[in-house]
Amino acid sequence: MDSRVSELFGGCCRPGGGPAVGGTLKGRAAGSGSGCGGPKGKKKNGRNRGGKANNPPYLPPEAEDGNIEYKLKLVNPSQYRFEHLVTQMKWRLQEGRGEAVYQIGVEDNGLLVGLAEEEMRASLKTLHRMAEKVGADITILREREVDYDSDLPRKITEVLVRKVPDNQQFLDLRVAVLGNVDSGKSTLLGVLTQGELDNGRGRARLNLFRHLHEIQSGRTSSISFEILGFNSKGEVVNYSDSRTAEEICESSSKMITFIDLAGHHKYLHTTIFGLTSYCPDCALLLVSANTGIAGTTREHLGLALALKVPFFIVVSKVDLCAKTTVERTVRQLERVLKQPGCHKVPMLVTSEDDAVTAAQQFAQSPNVTPIFTLSSVSGESLDLLKVFLNILPPLTNSKEQEELMQQLTEFQVDEIYTVPEVGTVVGGTLSSGICREGDQLVVGPTDDGCFLELRVCSIQRNRSACRVLRAGQAATLALGDFDRALLRKGMVMVSPEMNPTICSVFEAEIVLLFHATTFRRGFQVTVHVGNVRQTAVVEKIHAKDKLRTGEKAVVRFRFLKHPEYLKVGAKLLFREGVTKGIGHVTDVQAIAAGEAQNNMGF
Repeated sequence: MDSRVSELFGGCCRPGGGPAVGGTLKGRAAGSGSGCGGPKGKKKNGRNRGGKANNPPYLPPEAEDGNIEYKLKLVNPSQYRFEHLVTQMKWRLQEGRGEAVYQIGVEDNGLLVGLAEEEMRASLKTLHRMAEKVGADITILREREVDYDSDLPRKITEVLVRKVPDNQQFLDLRVAVLGNVDSGKSTLLGVLTQGELDNGRGRARLNLFRHLHEIQSGRTSSISFEILGFNSKGEVVNYSDSRTAEEICESSSKMITFIDLAGHHKYLHTTIFGLTSYCPDCALLLVSANTGIAGTTREHLGLALALKVPFFIVVSKVDLCAKTTVERTVRQLERVLKQPGCHKVPMLVTSEDDAVTAAQQFAQSPNVTPIFTLSSVSGESLDLLKVFLNILPPLTNSKEQEELMQQLTEFQVDEIYTVPEVGTVVGGTLSSGICREGDQLVVGPTDDGCFLELRVCSIQRNRSACRVLRAGQAATLALGDFDRALLRKGMVMVSPEMNPTICSVFEAEIVLLFHATTFRRGFQVTVHVGNVRQTAVVEKIHAKDKLRTGEKAVVRFRFLKHPEYLKVGAKLLFREGVTKGIGHVTDVQAIAAGEAQNNMGF
């Protein structure tokens, strides 16, 4: 982690920005992911001022893994060839966890050859037959002409193949929503999920608030979840047609779960918990066009960078500003993104074609950061954000998920409820393994370091019943008459075979992002490790007496209240006032259950 990210936390970035890491990407000039750009120095679509160029346009060569498939043409295949193509489509869909992208008119080496109209029509017909065979639908994303070395018009077509959901195995992406207070986070989510534009006074956000004081102040103080579905044809499925959450899940092939986090500085601990505990796939950073980078915007940006959460930016409230004000805010964002601490390449999205390119570039390159400018009141450019979310592929591949599913069950407890006629219910994320109804697990650690036996009575995912939960998925588990008083946030539910270990003392390699003076032994901080959030004291700084902003060291911490379940290698973030630091756990001093009280100093 570049220690210069500390500038984002300390607020000491120069307005002019640092040296540029790359220019702003616009549209297909975004590079080689799915645009038509060729090798360096070649003109787009093979053109130059003199007419047709000698250098053909290329995409990157087709990869064996992943969910992108190149096909030159699919005209009248034999039965044997057709069955082979269907098997190939199943593989690509599996790699994309239910989604695949086909580039028709492209050779395996990436050469954009293009097809005549009749050949393209026949190829799309064959692709439609293949999709029907595997229970999927196809949607044409975009078409473009390729006139390299030919007098006849030819084109390539980019097609999204999405599997119709079966047994609730829809693709689920979690998006954390960050941004300064009053930037319009809850309003934007209300517009996306309810299907109605805002009235300019926050009407769209009222259904998202969980507490009376949030409605009265208009400010989010807790973590809430909203869902936006897309069916197999890429059409939006939300609450606009009086659908229930269960109906949305049943009709959707892809689900976007928005994690609405607090923007006010006094709720920063809640925002950090949401980022560390709920394991978002990416983050949406909202910036108000009329205020620019203000308040906690820079700090939220720093958190996303520190935790290595990919993010894209939405500039809201463009209806309140002149065009020049919006452009000034975008330029300000571009300067910050290009600074050494960020090392990002901004990509301004102004058309549907840009949105498709941005989604694919965002998944392929961690440095590309799409920027949208929109209004929740007028609806300007709102469709571009929907196209982006619809096309956005999973950021983890199927092999990683398969490896996690082979491990023993581990479920992080993030929320605890009592539901009438159901009993105790816990919400969280399954970190590894598979969880089924009726499974016997153990939960802990308790204050004395013990793990208690329990049974999973039922499972709900996105507010609808589910029989099987797989690694990486979030859900709520009903535990029947298990005593709620024995549970707390930060616990884990694991398989009894795991023989889990606990610790009250651990060591971590850290970078001090910001501290006003010096960081010494005896300093108390709030430590965030996954779903664990607890105060710890610095017992020892190895090889040093003190730390200053930007310095690295291995530090030993001791939890003050009760032992926790930690794993070596887990990401760590700590804070206390303006003091902030990041790192990873390097060692845990495992203790037995009976020794827990003594090790806590009781």
